[in-house]
Amino acid sequence: MKKQILPELWAIAKDGEAAVKRLYSRHYSCRHYKDNRKTKKIVGPGEYLILITPQENALFVWRKFKSRDNQQGVNCAVFRNEGRIQSSLLIKEAMYLAWQKWPGERLYTYVNSQKIKSTNPGYCFLQAGWKKCGMTKIHKLIILECYADQRTD
Repeated sequence: MKKQILPELWAIAKDGEAAVKRLYSRHYSCRHYKDNRKTKKIVGPGEYLILITPQENALFVWRKFKSRDNQQGVNCAVFRNEGRIQSSLLIKEAMYLAWQKWPGERLYTYVNSQKIKSTNPGYCFLQAGWKKCGMTKIHKLIILECYADQRTD
């Protein structure tokens, strides 16, 4: 299937596409069924935007939904970069596309510092202009956010 190419780095993908599922399967947030069922789709209910690089080596999923911890805005549900393009550059372009779809919305994400190798969890988001704004109560995930008026282009 021919993908719609977006500014420079991303193409829009559909939930359930093989490349999307393949990249997602290697993300730390991927849920594996105990009975070994295969995941058909990766995004839950709500509005979403799935982005994949044309080389199929990076994945970004935006999701607008009602969060359990009352976060407002559009959530980066998945970001995985297995390519050579700098992660902060991919994030900045994904932010631009999110604000095209949801103008002016707050962007936020959760980072599980226990499941990543970085000594500075969320560093690529921080380099893209995001700020730490808290931590979840239950799983102690770091919450990062970015507003359209604080972006660094």
